[in-house]
Formats: sequence, structure tokens, C-alpha cells
Amino acid sequence: MPLALEQLWTGNPDSCHSFLLEIATRSVGTYPVATWFTIMLPYKYCWFYITFMVFLHYDLVFAQFPRQCTTQQALLSGECCPGLFPLQSPDPNDQCGSTLGRGQCAPITIDSHPHGPQYQLDGQDDREQWPIRYFNRACRCNGRFYGYNCGSCKPGWVGDNCDQQSVAVRRNILDLNQEERRRFIEAMDLAKNTIHPDFVVATRHFAEIIDPVQNTTNFENISIYDFFVWTHYYSVSKTFLGQGQGSAGGIDFSHEGPAFITWHRYHLIQLERDIQALLQNPSFALPYWNFAIGGNQCDICTDDLMGARSNFDSTLLSPNSVFSQWRVVCENVEDYESLGTICNNTRGSPIRRNPAGNTARPMVQRLPEPEDVALCLEVGLFDTPPFFSNSSESFRNTVEGHPSGQYDPIVRSLHNLAHLFLNGTGGQTHISPNDPMFVLLHTFTDAVFDEWLRRHNVDSSQYPLENAPIGHNRQYNMVPFWPPVTNNEMFVSAPENLGYAYEVQWPSQTLSITEMITIAVVSALVLVAIIFAGTSCIVSRRRRKNEAFQPLLAESYPRYAEDREENTQAV
Repeated sequence: MPLALEQLWTGNPDSCHSFLLEIATRSVGTYPVATWFTIMLPYKYCWFYITFMVFLHYDLVFAQFPRQCTTQQALLSGECCPGLFPLQSPDPNDQCGSTLGRGQCAPITIDSHPHGPQYQLDGQDDREQWPIRYFNRACRCNGRFYGYNCGSCKPGWVGDNCDQQSVAVRRNILDLNQEERRRFIEAMDLAKNTIHPDFVVATRHFAEIIDPVQNTTNFENISIYDFFVWTHYYSVSKTFLGQGQGSAGGIDFSHEGPAFITWHRYHLIQLERDIQALLQNPSFALPYWNFAIGGNQCDICTDDLMGARSNFDSTLLSPNSVFSQWRVVCENVEDYESLGTICNNTRGSPIRRNPAGNTARPMVQRLPEPEDVALCLEVGLFDTPPFFSNSSESFRNTVEGHPSGQYDPIVRSLHNLAHLFLNGTGGQTHISPNDPMFVLLHTFTDAVFDEWLRRHNVDSSQYPLENAPIGHNRQYNMVPFWPPVTNNEMFVSAPENLGYAYEVQWPSQTLSITEMITIAVVSALVLVAIIFAGTSCIVSRRRRKNEAFQPLLAESYPRYAEDREENTQAV
């Protein structure tokens, strides 16, 4: 225990006030959450006072962790290293499958490089240097073993020893037959209504994560799909400043920066793997929606796919679609930001969707064009300074939604335009994953990224190491994924490294103005040559025809034999 805290631990009751002075003059991140709670526990007589003061003075934060790590013991130890007993290991003291050689409990590595200027509240948000505020030790798995307890395999590998390769193929949802469509819809609905077997979400802020009165911790269960929604909400939520102070922006761990690509890639992998485990089918793959078709029609908004428009309310889904029964979580954003409350597993309104229905913004009443994808794939650099929404000539910024990498607050394309086109739940950042269209939209976005990686053959050195928005540096642990996973771990080709591949027919590459002019000139010259050749052929043919009607003049032309004789003498 740090000396300053040890002195507080052994002090008299008056040190309750000293304790508050100590934490008021230090960043909460100076010590892990476990240490703070260890110090606070002996002061039961002033627990309410301490909790109240911390509630007033500190960032009120929340997170998600494996269920086994949400006990008081785990939180107080700062260690999240669950074992495999009894399902895989016979040793009740096993940690991270160490008795089976699968992994070991080790310190968590965090990114220490400077972030960009967008976030100015360093020390006030619990997601900074994720996840060190909660835990400083986690499982580090060996080889192809993977997971929060090293009990599973890395993406792309299956089997008891993770020695069998497996690649799930993500296909266009329109190419699925009726049975495949039905199985996909049923799998999604099952995930919506099945409690996540491994993860839970916090229902209280940092100061209240342990309830000393009830001797419990404040976490609750959540379904597999709602967990997918919750993690996205958590990554974009603002920093709560305290009671009466509201929340501050300037922070987004999954958008408007390089991690837009890598964060959503892992987000999809997590859902896909959760459903694979649920179905016990490692070949299950999330399909994609090729939204770059132009026009104002949603081609997958049908009852046998993602839900048609309701005949009773144009902003709701048809009752013939199972998705019309889904209810939204994390929708009370204003309350979260003003009161400091947290999104939990409470479900509220139905999904709303009104494709091309935003008459106030004609620019978002159409879908992206195939040419937009072709142009995006030609951008040569992954990202450019300032690695934000105003980055120019940036593939990341282009695919995220700013045409050709040129920032325009009004114009949107690709990913952003597809979201706004949906005009409803799917068009609002905090709650967009509630609409399952989110999954198909982002698998296609990820497919564009994977194709870009293949064409340009780049490695993670193109990913900025520092000065990206907070959470977007190359080595930052993406918020709030567990076990910790860095952005650069997702900056790899999917078929060879992540266990999935795409079947996509990409639009042909567009030509530059110079190339088009060159082709036009060459085509014109070829055309002139063809006309000239054709004209010459016609003239020659007419000449031969005229010669056929001339009298034979024996004295004018040498016969073949005479010609041969003359040639012989000449030699």
C-alpha cells in the first residue's frame, strides 16, 4: 500500500477528513479503485460522509466486467483473473487456466502516449487509460488461447486445444436463401432475449459500486444483444462532472478518430462470437447490408429480413417482423448526462425507423452510391492529422462519412449517410445499435476496411501512435472491452487473423480526370484510324473492281515466266 494511504489507514477518526483531503488533491487514477475501497472500509462510521463527498467531487463512472470479477473481493484486489474451475480445470485455485498452460495473471499494459486536444478534462473520466481505474491485473493468454479467463480460443481457432482453424464467411444478406435468413433472424432474437452468460453491467457510479449496507456490489445482468448496445453507449457517453454540473463532451472512444474502424470491428467480433457460443456453431457469421446502392429505397426493409414499414405508423416496424417486438435500452440520454445516472437493462420504446423520411434534410434522403465506395478504396492513407472529423485525404474519415476525406458539417456519405438515411433509432449515436440494421451496416463498413487493407497492403505503422483523440491511439485499450484489447490488434487482415472473411462484389474503380482525358484522346485516335482504314479499304476495293473490266493488254505486262527469267538474269 502507498505510504500516504497507509498513514491514513492507521490514523484516528479525524483522518476521515484527512482522507478526503488526500483524494481531493490527487487524481483518482493515482491508485486503482481497489485501493480506495480498501482505505474506506474501516471508516464505517463516516462511510456515508465519504461516499457523499466522493459523489460530489469525483467523476461518476461505470463499466462492464466478467461476472466473476464483480465481487467485493475482486474489486478490492484490483485483480480480474478468473479461473477455469470446475469446467476445464480440476484445481479450484486455478487462475487464467494456468494449471493447463493456457495463461497467467499479469499486469495490464496501458497506453501512455499523449492524446489530441479534443479532450481537456484529464483525470476526470474513469475511462482514461482503460481499465486501470478498476483493475490493474488481468489474464494474459498463451498462444491461441483467449478470453477473460483464457478458456476460449482466439478468433479463427476452435477445438479443445485451439488447434483447428475456422473462418466464418460474412455474406450479403440478400444472397441468403430463405432458410438462412430465417436462421439469422432467429439467432438475433435469441441473443436479444438471452442473459449474457459471462458479462454484467454496473448500475451505480464509482462511489457506489460497493454497497456497504447490503454488503453487495451494484451490477446487473443484461441480455447478449443489449450488452452489445450498452458497450456502444458507454463508449460515446459524455464525462459526468458532478451533481448540478452536468456532463462535458469532447470525448468519444468509438467515433471521429482512427479507432472508429478498429473499435467497431471488435464490437462486431464480440457479438458474432457471443452468438456462435450461444448456438454452439463456430461457422455462424453476421451478414452485411451493401448500403451503397443509391436511391431512396431500403432494399432489406422487408418482413422476411429487417422489418418493413408499419401500415399504422410510418415510423414503426411492421408487426409481422419480430423486430417490432424489440424494445430500446439506453434511450434516456438527457437523464444520464444531467443526473449522472447510468444506462441499465431497462427496456423502453420500440424501434423507430423511417428510411428516407427526413424531409428537413434532403441530403440524407438517399443512400450512398457505388462510386462512393470505389473512391473511398482509392484513398492511400489510413488517417491524417489531426486524426479527427476534419482530417483530409484520410481513408478512415472517408469511410466514416466525410466524402473524399474533406470535412463538411452538412455533407455526409457512406457510414454516416447510411445511419442518417434510416431516420430513427438507427440514426442516433447513443442508441443506434438497438436497431439491428446497425449490425449489417457496420459489417459492410468493416468489409470496406478489410478490402482497403488488402489493396494497399499496409501494416499498423500507418495507425497513429499518438496525438489522436483520447482512446484512439494505436496502443490504447479500447473502451470498454474486456479482456483489454488494443486498437492495433484489430488493424490486421480479417481472413488471416480474425477468423472471418467477406464475399463482396466491389464496384469497379473510378478513373481520374487525367486518365479519362487520356482514354478519350486514345479512343478518338483509334476511331480516326478505323475510319481511315475503312475508307482506304473501300477505295482499294472500287479500284480493283474497275480494273476487272479493263481489256487485256498482252504487250503491256510481262507474263509470269518472262518475269521469272528477268529476275534470274538480274541475280
